[in-house]
Amino acid sequence: MWKYRTPGIPDENFNQNSNVPGPTKEEIRVLTLAKARLCSGSLVVDVGCGTGGLTVEAALQVAPTGKVFALDENEAAIELTKSNLAKFGVQNTVQLIHGKAPQALDNLPEVDAFLIGGSRLLRDVIRVAHKKLVSQGRIVVNAILLETAVVAIDELRRLPFKEVDVTQVLVAKGTSVSSGVMMLARNPITIISATKENR
Repeated sequence: MWKYRTPGIPDENFNQNSNVPGPTKEEIRVLTLAKARLCSGSLVVDVGCGTGGLTVEAALQVAPTGKVFALDENEAAIELTKSNLAKFGVQNTVQLIHGKAPQALDNLPEVDAFLIGGSRLLRDVIRVAHKKLVSQGRIVVNAILLETAVVAIDELRRLPFKEVDVTQVLVAKGTSVSSGVMMLARNPITIISATKENR
């Protein structure tokens, strides 16, 4: 159980599976949630929940009155996320959706924030997110590939989003070796965030 309100659950605390990517690394989760600007009562969509790292962290932020809608097309990811929801005691704050974006997003209510990993249909997902976000709602896209970041930035600028922010994160983690601590770099991640303009 994670008793803290601050995000940053250590990666190894999550149930993991070699067939499902994730979890999103701890430091990236912290920054993603900061960019999403969540609070108790927020409604959030996590597109491509994978292991459920961001879903769990977002649920802890929006509880007890908020809700996270976690979507993945991979059934193994849904099952793994379900196990992590139970592990961290947030299963009542999350609605799991087994389906493919953007179609599976059609029946969702208006929400305060969208968290999006890379997607082959990223432009379409961002367009649906724009429709589903409340005024001043936040969108955060995490991109491993440069091409994904370019598409996200371009689409956010085409739609009425403001405050488009692009942050590239380079994290190195220390590991003990016989002569001391060696820093091992992780893949850089580009975090693109924006605010939906008033209607």
